[in-house]
Amino acid sequence: MYNDSENRIIAPEYSAEDSETELSLRPKSLSEYIGQEKVKENMKVYIDAARMRGEGLDHVLLYGPPGLGKTTLAGIIANEMGVSIRVTSGPAIEKQGDLAALLTNLNEGDVLFIDEVHRLNRSVEEVLYPAMEDSALDIIIGKGPSARSIRLELPNFTLVGATTRAGQLSAPLRDRFGVVCRLEIYTPEELVQIVRRSSRILGIVIDESGAVEIAARSRGTPRIANRLLKRARDFAQVIGDGVIDHKNAKRALDRMEIDKLGLDSVDRLLLTAMINNYNGGPVGLDTIAAAIGEESITIEDVYEPYLMQIGFLSRTPRGRVVTPAGYRHLGIQMPDQQTLF
Repeated sequence: MYNDSENRIIAPEYSAEDSETELSLRPKSLSEYIGQEKVKENMKVYIDAARMRGEGLDHVLLYGPPGLGKTTLAGIIANEMGVSIRVTSGPAIEKQGDLAALLTNLNEGDVLFIDEVHRLNRSVEEVLYPAMEDSALDIIIGKGPSARSIRLELPNFTLVGATTRAGQLSAPLRDRFGVVCRLEIYTPEELVQIVRRSSRILGIVIDESGAVEIAARSRGTPRIANRLLKRARDFAQVIGDGVIDHKNAKRALDRMEIDKLGLDSVDRLLLTAMINNYNGGPVGLDTIAAAIGEESITIEDVYEPYLMQIGFLSRTPRGRVVTPAGYRHLGIQMPDQQTLF
């Protein structure tokens, strides 16, 4: 139930379940936003300076792993600037006309938020360049020798682009963002604050030890922390006393097969399959996929990033390798002959 790759409770990507409460949990101002201190401090300066000059904010690129608050920060930017926000995503803008419709409906200073901006169609991207640089839209009317170009003036606007893969952005698009911010994984202490804030908003009774236990297993991601908080509430209400203390939080997370570092059963299956079947590696991606019954792309995009981030898995020229830290976490003795090269 919890380990379907598209519906894992510890998946950082946005899911239908999150829509029920995520909007109510999102902070509306920089002062409410927990974590990302460097980004907040710099963004406050940029926003204050733009407001003092009576100008719109420069275009902003937010990048980092999913679930860290890029969409939330875009909404905060609009609120702090006192303007409206239009929200869309790269895959949703299929044609140049789709983008033109969005841009021509913006008011002066508005924020246009494009999630997954790295997935914009190249032809759409080319229309975006003059819009970002000159607040203008170049439209071709007609075809062949009779075709002509007209330029529509646009209101000044702020494009906030969000991406989990900054390296896939084209250089011309990336260079047109004046403000570039990387969002970092959250510390356990910051996640405890987020869990406590969310519990107050949702009316969940939780003590400090319960918040610490949930934060520790949330993989440094607020979205996962909020999801685990809601599921821990279910267990506390049905088989506990209604209070999420350390005991109830631990019992709930153990029942969901999420260990103390946030690994679920599929994460552990991947590591143990590599150790038991291939002596910990090096082993190829397709071989791992066949061994655990998952697709290669799912392993590469869904499971590997966190395992590599915490140092349990390494990619080498010869294939994937389980690191000594991965062996220790699983309580398995590492063979002497294994090497990471």
